[in-house]
Order: sequence, then C-alpha cells, then structure tokens
Amino acid sequence: MTQLSPFHLAIPVHNLEECRRFYTDILNFEEGRSSDHWVDYNFFGHQLVIHYKPKIQEDNHTNLVDGKDVPVPHFGVVLPWSIFHDFAELLKTKGITFIIEPYTRFKGQVGEQATMFFKDPSGNALEFKAFKDMRQLFAK
Repeated sequence: MTQLSPFHLAIPVHNLEECRRFYTDILNFEEGRSSDHWVDYNFFGHQLVIHYKPKIQEDNHTNLVDGKDVPVPHFGVVLPWSIFHDFAELLKTKGITFIIEPYTRFKGQVGEQATMFFKDPSGNALEFKAFKDMRQLFAK
C-alpha cells in the first residue's frame, strides 16, 4: 500500500466539555463537526470522534513492553520524528501527566522508536510514537 487512508476512531468520554477542552486546548487538535453528544477532531489527518458515554469503572490493565507498563487498550498515531518531538515538548508545556514519559524504546535494536503515553480526562490511553527510519515500522 503506497498511500495511507485516514482512519476513523470513535471513543467514549464521560465528560464531553472537559474532553473537548483537552483535545482542543491541550492537544491543539482542530475541531470539526459536533453536536451536544459528540465532537469530531482532526487527529494528525485522521478522524477522531469523542462520544459522550456515562462513566464506568476504568480498566487499568497493562502489558510489559521494554520494561514499562503499557496501558491496554490504547490508541495513537505514528508521527514523523521531528513532529513527535515538537508535540512532546508542547505537551510538557501544557502540563500533561505522562503514564510513560517521552523516551526512545528498543535503542539500538530493530524497531527503535520514540514513544510516550498519557490519558485524556475520561481515562482513554493515548500513545504517540515515531521511527527515525519508517521502514522499521513493521520490521521483525
């Protein structure tokens, strides 16, 4: 596949206005269409929709990856190397509380990548990552 198609992802949030401020003011995502129970966002060229859903108890399951407890489930985007680092710096200035601080995982190994994890106000875990060499994205 030579051209990626934008994906569409809809996630639940238990406080639409709080999450709207987070995705708009903290992450600086451009808002698209909306209603009183959902909001569309430009998620690095993909369509992310936050949908209101009453709060349920959080599942705090993790899997160990490179010595770190990675939250499951999570979602995110693979960014170009420089954009990842610019975005990480923006998040630090906005006071994001990271689950896993930005760092380089698998140093010197196949699949070396920069990564970071944090949660939105509704507890949805997000991961953003970058590869210096994008050909390593699916390398074994």
